[in-house]
Amino acid sequence: MEGPAGTLPRRRTRLAASFRSVRNWQELGKFSVVGAVGYLVNLGVLRGLLGAGVHYIVAEACAFVVAVASNYTWNRLWTFREHRGHLGIQGARFFIVSLAVLGATLVLLYLFRQVGGLGPFWAAAIAIPLVTPLNFVGNKLWSFRRHRSSKT
Repeated sequence: MEGPAGTLPRRRTRLAASFRSVRNWQELGKFSVVGAVGYLVNLGVLRGLLGAGVHYIVAEACAFVVAVASNYTWNRLWTFREHRGHLGIQGARFFIVSLAVLGATLVLLYLFRQVGGLGPFWAAAIAIPLVTPLNFVGNKLWSFRRHRSSKT
């Protein structure tokens, strides 16, 4: 159901402005670099845990937590440094977004394993990049969102 007259055109204008914003593209680039490092951390920990005989679901969950700690630190210090708010509040929000992303990752991992017949490492290697857009949008719009008073 649509709200007051003019709401939809304002949302379209705001969305178009978001796509034209150089800052948004810079943040996406930085987020992608941090994510690539986290991806390598995740896969490295996953490889080690799988080699130790840990079940692939447990191994991916553990690897994800290690990568999330790295990603939060670098996104807070570098990607969204101008949006830095309370450490605990942003950390909790980042963790909640990460849990949602982990859930989506585990669903894809399971499907790629059970339906696609992929090994756990390759299933994770494919699943993780597929959830990146969800991760970026959740963190940009909620975890590291700008406060209204700090908009420029």
